[in-house]
Amino acid sequence: MDTIASFFSFITTPVSWVIVQFHTVYGAIFGPDTGWAWGLSIVSLVVLIRICLIPLFVKQIKSTRNMQVLQPKMKAIQERYKNDKQRQSEEMMKLYKETGTNPLSSCLPILAQSPFFFALYHVLSSIASGKTIGVINQSLLDSARQAHIFGAPLAAKFTDSADKVASLDATQISVRVVTAIMIVLMSASQFYTQRQLMTKNVDLTVKTPYMQQQKMLMYIFPVIFMVMGINFPVGVLVYWLTTNVWTMGQQMYVINQNPTPGSKAQDQYLQRLLKGITTHNEVRSKRRRNIVSAIVAKGPDRNDNERKFINSLSKSGLVAQADGTVIKGEALPEGESHATKRQQPKRQPKSKRHTGGQQPASKTSGTKPSTDAADAEPKTSLQKNDEPKDSQPKQPPRKNGSGGARAKAGARKGQQRPKHPTKK
Repeated sequence: MDTIASFFSFITTPVSWVIVQFHTVYGAIFGPDTGWAWGLSIVSLVVLIRICLIPLFVKQIKSTRNMQVLQPKMKAIQERYKNDKQRQSEEMMKLYKETGTNPLSSCLPILAQSPFFFALYHVLSSIASGKTIGVINQSLLDSARQAHIFGAPLAAKFTDSADKVASLDATQISVRVVTAIMIVLMSASQFYTQRQLMTKNVDLTVKTPYMQQQKMLMYIFPVIFMVMGINFPVGVLVYWLTTNVWTMGQQMYVINQNPTPGSKAQDQYLQRLLKGITTHNEVRSKRRRNIVSAIVAKGPDRNDNERKFINSLSKSGLVAQADGTVIKGEALPEGESHATKRQQPKRQPKSKRHTGGQQPASKTSGTKPSTDAADAEPKTSLQKNDEPKDSQPKQPPRKNGSGGARAKAGARKGQQRPKHPTKK
């Protein structure tokens, strides 16, 4: 570890200068030789570094979004070359190059802060050895050696011998208890951050190298920290625990406010957004209107979470507009236009279809026809004839092949074509 830290010795002077400046401020409040003054100086160093790394974090988020956009193409490549892993990897790399996407960009914040980490390790190791370094002179060195965090010296390690710990005015038990607790907290925070990313903020419908990378980091990093943590000074453990807590909080904010499309976190966010819209019948912030507008603009390309959101708005009597606002109205199912539906004619009963739409006359001579039938046809056609039946001329029955006077249902009306002589 000392050999690696020596490679970053060029940055030890800026790091030591920043720590001394913060120590001057906190020393005036808590006392210059207290663990609070030196410990908070290291915490403030972490905060300053992470603020400077925010542009890299934004780049990491954009790269993650690009990976999500490329997932359909990645899935097609996986299906096409599922029996040829080498060709599959080559096509994936070609796709990354064409779109300018870097699957390793999620490691950029860690790689960027590594020089500061090793520089701080080099500074604290020099303090433990009683050597001045950077802008830390002899008086500051003596003050740092007297600083204790929960009974553990700032420069003590878990593997230090009892004599070395005694020279720093502490006991080996207190040093090992404090360092063990900090190592466990450091590893647990790292594992929780990665697990939260994998379970909530990743679209699991497509397996990508990015997902495999994150899954690997979720298990490897905590183990690395637990193995290497026993060789870290207490001050370095404070640094790394602080940066892990910062990363965890930053990740939680991104998951809650800007989740990955198609992920579980997006479903939860859209449910909260739906609840707010249905409660107030409006989208109350500009950022939320932009999100609704983006979902509307996707049209048929929406994922399952977004379609569920639009359908839930429709069930609540609200329609999302292109500008991100909502209006009250009766929403039609997705993909169906708002044009008036064509009304199909009502199917007539079988008796009316056989009689040409006329109401059949009543069998009982004394029964009068219905009013509708009387209005639809001339009265003379439905009125009862007072003449006796014998006086009425009888019409010969029509021959329709069955011998009946009335045509069968479904038979052709009018004059029938004569049958072929051979079929008589």
